[in-house]
Amino acid sequence: MFCLRSCSRSSLFKLLSNSRSISSSCVDPNVGLTTDEIEYRDAALNFAKTELAPNMQTWDLTEEFPVDTIKRSADLGFGGLFVSPDYGGLSLPRHDGSVIFEALSQGCVTTASYITIHNMVNAMIDTFGTEAQKEKYCTDLSSMEKLASYCLTEPGSGSDAAALVTNAKKEGSKYIVNGSKAFISGAGATDLLVVMTRTGGKGPKGVSALIIDTDTPGISYGQKEKKIGWNNQPTCVVNFDDVEVPCENLLGAEGQGFNLAMHGLNGGRINIASCSLGAAQQCLEDVVQYTHDRKAFNQPLNANQHVQFKLAEMATEITTARLIVRQAARSLDAKEPNAVALCAMCKLYATERLFKVCDDALQLHGGYGYLKSYPVQQFWRDSRVHRILEGTSEVMHMLVARDLLKHL
Repeated sequence: MFCLRSCSRSSLFKLLSNSRSISSSCVDPNVGLTTDEIEYRDAALNFAKTELAPNMQTWDLTEEFPVDTIKRSADLGFGGLFVSPDYGGLSLPRHDGSVIFEALSQGCVTTASYITIHNMVNAMIDTFGTEAQKEKYCTDLSSMEKLASYCLTEPGSGSDAAALVTNAKKEGSKYIVNGSKAFISGAGATDLLVVMTRTGGKGPKGVSALIIDTDTPGISYGQKEKKIGWNNQPTCVVNFDDVEVPCENLLGAEGQGFNLAMHGLNGGRINIASCSLGAAQQCLEDVVQYTHDRKAFNQPLNANQHVQFKLAEMATEITTARLIVRQAARSLDAKEPNAVALCAMCKLYATERLFKVCDDALQLHGGYGYLKSYPVQQFWRDSRVHRILEGTSEVMHMLVARDLLKHL
């Protein structure tokens, strides 16, 4: 299924080398990767440069959710990166997924970020679902015949996710779901929701996860939110009004939903950190070229030592963040006891520091960086939300500190 297997490395190289790049410098994303991992990255980067980058700014301005383009990524296997081949997936480790998402984000952060969410839902069903659920949903999700959204956040519960109030009352062979979910990516354009609901008492142990098809009667959507970034994926409230869900759509066991949600978010944090890496890498590549071409005071901007030092700082932040992200991914793959803290640490460091890299790139562009005809401003806008979603930076601080203090 992964068509890069039939694509020669030389042909990929010719495609990618058409644009000038600093990828062979000290910020080379291929450093430390195996031959297979480099092939994955090359395929993702080629898709990013040919399918995403040429359309990124138009999608942003028109707020178009590029469903057809997203579905074409499934031809490369990008709809089921972590899912068993029995259900159309590639069964890749998290580390390889990180490499792919970073490369995709160099073409369009928003589109790549949605693909990470779709993969998170697919992987949750593959990991915790019954055989019937996997057969019914995972194959179509892996082929992207169907697209998915993840529903945890509510209008009254964000970081305090265990305080959610959307309830699912069991009546015979079905659950009756009532409530609302907020800030749902892809909402209104996707086919499947994994929804965290309250089936028991207060707190995390009363939460269960349900798989809900979006054509189920009783589901409605609020108006599409107007956002600073992530404009080419719809975000809105999802309302559930006496929505009937078969009991067979319970994902995992009753009361296990909060643990499932957190399990999904551990991988999601690596994925979003990887998207910040892609944004920062592309901003650095763009600004290195810009400061070479732009002249001021009768010399290129990059002849100025202050500019050189700033570029060096940006490159150092990117390389450092990449090391942390890939370490966290390997830790999650190995199921190490400190994996949760490392996932939080990588998201904290990467999203905070790499947003600053994008900001520095915009600053070095001067007034041009503030124009929408220059992509640097869109990478800056689209990566800002990474410090909020999948767990805010403040919550990431808490998780890292908790891991440190529990050993006392």
